[in-house]
Amino acid sequence: MENAVLDVAAAAKNVEQAVQAGLLTQGAKTHIRAWLTESRYAAYVPELLAHIERGDWKKLDDVFWTIIPFGTGGRRGRMYPIGSNAINDRTIGESAQGLANYILSLPEKPANLACAIAYDTRHRSRHFAELCAGIMVANGFTVYFLDEYRSTPQLSFAVRHFGCTCGIMVTASHNPPSDNAVKVYWSTGGQVLPPHDARIIDEVMRCDAIQQVPFALGCSNGKIRIVTDEVDRAFEQAALRTSWPGPRDCKIIFSPLHGVGSFVVPQLLKSDGFQNVDVFPAHAEPNGDFPNVPGHVSNPENPRVFDAIIDYAKQRGADLALATDPDCDRMGCAAPITMDPHSPWGTLNGNQLGALLTDFVLSQARNAGRIGPSSYVIKTLVTSELTRKIAESYSVRCEGNIHVGFKWIAGIIDKCGPENFLFGTEESHGFLAGQHARDKDGAVACLLMAELVAQLKARGLTLHQQLDSLLLQHGVYLEDQINVQMEGSEGMGQMERLMESLRTAPPSQIAGLPVAAVRDYGKLVFRNPDGSQSPLDAPQGNMLILDLALPGRVTPSGNAVAVRPSGTEPKIKYYLFGVEGLIDSKDLEATKERVRERLDAIKTGLRQLAS
Repeated sequence: MENAVLDVAAAAKNVEQAVQAGLLTQGAKTHIRAWLTESRYAAYVPELLAHIERGDWKKLDDVFWTIIPFGTGGRRGRMYPIGSNAINDRTIGESAQGLANYILSLPEKPANLACAIAYDTRHRSRHFAELCAGIMVANGFTVYFLDEYRSTPQLSFAVRHFGCTCGIMVTASHNPPSDNAVKVYWSTGGQVLPPHDARIIDEVMRCDAIQQVPFALGCSNGKIRIVTDEVDRAFEQAALRTSWPGPRDCKIIFSPLHGVGSFVVPQLLKSDGFQNVDVFPAHAEPNGDFPNVPGHVSNPENPRVFDAIIDYAKQRGADLALATDPDCDRMGCAAPITMDPHSPWGTLNGNQLGALLTDFVLSQARNAGRIGPSSYVIKTLVTSELTRKIAESYSVRCEGNIHVGFKWIAGIIDKCGPENFLFGTEESHGFLAGQHARDKDGAVACLLMAELVAQLKARGLTLHQQLDSLLLQHGVYLEDQINVQMEGSEGMGQMERLMESLRTAPPSQIAGLPVAAVRDYGKLVFRNPDGSQSPLDAPQGNMLILDLALPGRVTPSGNAVAVRPSGTEPKIKYYLFGVEGLIDSKDLEATKERVRERLDAIKTGLRQLAS
């Protein structure tokens, strides 16, 4: 903490002058004044005064222009010692206190006040986990604490295993090293859903005093229980229940990308019968800087993270390369294109992985006689429709009218019945099978992918060849994305203006493809091809889908663009969908190339719209 010469009155005057000079936004002024004058922020005043004295207005505006929100993945952002729009002891502390306050305010207070807590390898994750544990204990909760680096699905499992009221996972998933977050879980083991989410946010926003006991005291008096070993054993047993019998001849290279995956995935694979599993040495160290990953961003959605892993896999004659993100809830993979020992390798995106795993799980379930009239799979609105086509080919229902975020998939599992749930998938490399968790599970996804590759290997096929067979069976479905970063208060304004412009005056065409219909999930309106409007039967959310016709036609063709602000990062996300119908095998490559060219043209058109 820095020493400051300014007093509060002088600092407030400097803040006002900075606003008048255009150096600070009004939002930053409001929140800075609160942190200067309200007793709940007293511990942070010296640091804040030092920033004001230095005239560090850009940094102050970044960390104070708004109050960091709860999004699809919890409360997430850059770490900084002060600021309402930063991850620090105050914003993490009031998140835990607000959660406790909400649960204690319920008309029927749960008989078993308990909270499971886990953390990943990021900087300060352990510190924030201990902070949350002390707060929950001070509010009367028993805390089940995973006392080493452990995965998000293990936290979800622990909530269910111990019958907890709630759970807290300290992780920022695949964000840069600067970030951290808390994900808040309900008694189901899923992230909080309406109405609880909004009510917890209300409690967080009006949180004043934060109650806390020292972590060591909570451990000594038995209110914090260390359950790492118990959860490890029970989670592995539950994860293995998602396994299917079959070949296990598959040499696997696994990368945790400097995260927690090495604490769960290799042992799970070996327990499932895969004896030839190597951890990629350059990514093995748990390290919040993610030093050996391109750009220091450990995201298995990015093909570049596999470059070094693939080289290593080739040298060792491997059949499959797997990677999980820092909290091991997402899975990515790469595999040889053909069975030739000298074949080039290629990665697969989340939509392709989801389609492959959906088909694998359903084929195994059918063979085992475990598909019934109420069986279902789940995907999100921005996940490939190839998943739906595959499900329909097995006479399995596909629940797909849900927004981005695995918490919505978890909600459908409990709504429709976990006993009939077969598989859940989202385009951002999130997958789940089984009933042990209510969040995406990178470890189980690795297990299923290894089983699929071993089965294909026994048949003389690769993942890429299996994907081609699915396209020949169901049609060519290809997808792409554009992410447009929009940082800070100015970026938020850009996002709002862009969404409003697309909502009120959508383009008539994109890359020569007519916009045939618009699905407005914010206003729940469907704008028909003839210009009329009708109600949109869907959950509400800030997203638009522009359905495109082929040239010379006016009806939607399956080609489409979805656009939404990210719920976890300061950016607009465009999801592009390209489709062509069933084709002859000799035309497959030409058809894929034609659809790729269409998606490239759409990307160019969208960038022109955004400029």
